[in-house]
Amino acid sequence: MPTIDILGVSHAYELTLPVAAKPSSPVLVFIHGWLLSRQYWQPLIQFISSEYQCLLYDLRGFGESQTKSVDSVKVGERSNLEFTLAAYAKDLKLLLQELAIDRAWLIGHSLGGSIALWAADCCPELVEGVICLNSGGGIYLKEEFERFRNAGQQLVRYRPIWLSYLPLIDLIFARMMVARPLSSNWGRQRVIDFVRADKQAALGALLDSTTEAEVHFLPQLVSRLKQPVYFVAGAQDKVMELKYVHHLASFHYLFEQDGSNVLEIADCGHLAMVEQPEKVARVIIKILQQYSSV
Repeated sequence: MPTIDILGVSHAYELTLPVAAKPSSPVLVFIHGWLLSRQYWQPLIQFISSEYQCLLYDLRGFGESQTKSVDSVKVGERSNLEFTLAAYAKDLKLLLQELAIDRAWLIGHSLGGSIALWAADCCPELVEGVICLNSGGGIYLKEEFERFRNAGQQLVRYRPIWLSYLPLIDLIFARMMVARPLSSNWGRQRVIDFVRADKQAALGALLDSTTEAEVHFLPQLVSRLKQPVYFVAGAQDKVMELKYVHHLASFHYLFEQDGSNVLEIADCGHLAMVEQPEKVARVIIKILQQYSSV
């Protein structure tokens, strides 16, 4: 597994070598969601990686990109301790620069979708387009957000280290947030990533991305993006419901034209890249073909 240092944190990543990619094709960069890792993109990229070069990486504090302790971080690297959407977008920009990637489409899941939007805004010279998967928002409902934030904090703060040894825990995690149960190996992966996530990163990403100011800023961000932005939603997604996906998408110029930047995947919950990888791959390729160089 290759790693690369970004602001003092070793980031785990994978960069595929496509067989049939055109020289003019952009690199597809996949950004995972909260308490997940790059592993969840594997079912999807097997349908894409022959035609496009794909970059998968673990966000700082998640998967195998674990942070250093506060005491070990140098003074000039204090930004490592920020877990805002803007900070993660900066990480991504530096990652692209380190890997000499100057043309990219960003594909972000859930929280990763918000990071992708921020990255498109901060480095338009590198990002040609964005596809948000199971990602939306822009509506702040105070009571609902407070319940969500409190529940998330409790989950992270009181994760028992012995959780992964509980009988049937894999089956429980395989049924969470999906339209139909996943295989037990995906339940196991979700347990691993849930337990492994850095506490500071998990709490920071949760709390910073769900403030009233941050939620209300996201539509403004989408409205000023010049790149194409698409939203792929799970028809049975109970975490990011369709109404929130359509709401955020409505601020982009493509929605104003004909509403074609929202695409729904049937029989699909919040983990579309694992639940319906082939369908999602077809949608992504169709979008990219619209912008391919002749």
